[in-house]
Amino acid sequence: MPDTALPATAQEGARVLAVSDSAAKRVAFLIEHEGDPALMLRLTVSGGGCSGFQYGFAFDATANEDDHVFEKNGVKVVTDDASLDLLAGSTLDYVEDLMGAAFQIKNPNATASCGCGNSFAA
Repeated sequence: MPDTALPATAQEGARVLAVSDSAAKRVAFLIEHEGDPALMLRLTVSGGGCSGFQYGFAFDATANEDDHVFEKNGVKVVTDDASLDLLAGSTLDYVEDLMGAAFQIKNPNATASCGCGNSFAA
């Protein structure tokens, strides 16, 4: 389970996942609310959604052998090796605007995405 330091921004094609300051702050808030500081945010990609692939978010206290752990400001985001193939070079962000607040994936590998931003084509 390799630990990888996060660059300020992800480089397209690199097998890294960047986490914005805003996303790290929100994940830290949610983990504090859960009351378990050992939790990490697990980001997965699976088949489905209206564009072919969909993102999944969950808390997990365990990193598996094929996982990659990325850390930003003390917050850990974990993804499995297969998901990282589709997430490589992406940035996890948390955006608040007049329409609401949500995590967003800025994915350079996506050739198309749906209107909700939860699924994409690669």
